[in-house]
Amino acid sequence: MTDQQQVLLDYYQDLSAQDQHSLLRFAEFLATGGMTHESATDMVAVNNSSSGSGQPVVDESVIPEPEKIERPEDETVVAALKRMSATYPMLEKTALLNKASELVAQHVMFGKPAVVVIKDIETMFAEVYDKFVEDYGRDK
Repeated sequence: MTDQQQVLLDYYQDLSAQDQHSLLRFAEFLATGGMTHESATDMVAVNNSSSGSGQPVVDESVIPEPEKIERPEDETVVAALKRMSATYPMLEKTALLNKASELVAQHVMFGKPAVVVIKDIETMFAEVYDKFVEDYGRDK
């Protein structure tokens, strides 16, 4: 076991059962690149409707709009990340990874309330989307 793995295990063992579950869900989120089963299925469907060049058929004149997904009342931080990832499927998830990791750590390790962290996650995704729209217009 590496030193990093041992540190992670030590942190995990110091957490409550609920926080251990949250950490595992977040690890799953990171390991899958932020993709849920549904978004992976959607990606396969898009790739299967490609133009024969291996590239998806995309109407480049239209900026993709975020999906409207209602926020559940008792949503967890990890579920919020998955919801926002599904809300903004056009965003590059690796660009969001560092900030998302910081926000989850604020909740899991430092006890920042989930509702506050979820609001921060929503704001982060909205800001990255706004930048995406701005950059998209510049590329035209």
